[in-house]
Amino acid sequence: MKEMYCVEVIVEKEKYAIDGVHKGMNGWICVPEKINGYWLVNFPQCGEKHDIATIAVKEEDMNLIPVMQAIVNEQIKAQFDETQKKSESNSAECIFKDGEDISDFLV
Repeated sequence: MKEMYCVEVIVEKEKYAIDGVHKGMNGWICVPEKINGYWLVNFPQCGEKHDIATIAVKEEDMNLIPVMQAIVNEQIKAQFDETQKKSESNSAECIFKDGEDISDFLV
């Protein structure tokens, strides 16, 4: 691998997910050398949207791909955003259900 190569993340790891990077996302290597087995990889979105992240990714956690497609990143991001919204909604429903009076609830 080398700078400007297009890559795809092939694993789902919490250390990448914290920055919004998930299995299947496409990025490009943005430095000429790897450091301690990691490459600095940028994960863009389409057009003028902000990049998802630029993070260090372990070489064995990604594959080379011929062409990077930022739309793939947007689709994967949307799936995880939707899953997170549902999870947060379900959590709130479990805590405050059956018309429970929460007026005295202290935070």
